Amino acid sequence: MRPHCECCDVDLPATSTDAWICSFECTFCTRCVDTTLKQRCPNCAGELCRRPTRNPAAG
Repeated sequence: MRPHCECCDVDLPATSTDAWICSFECTFCTRCVDTTLKQRCPNCAGELCRRPTRNPAAG
């Protein structure tokens, strides 16, 4: 998992519910997805979906 938004560099830890990814796992925050990116990945033009979270105990 990428630890930050590729657009604004805000931290997105594995437990964050504010992270979005495309099928190539490019990672963005909700603010950038909704405003700057308009729900599309700027790298592949693919759909952005909420990234699943990871349990911190799982490593």
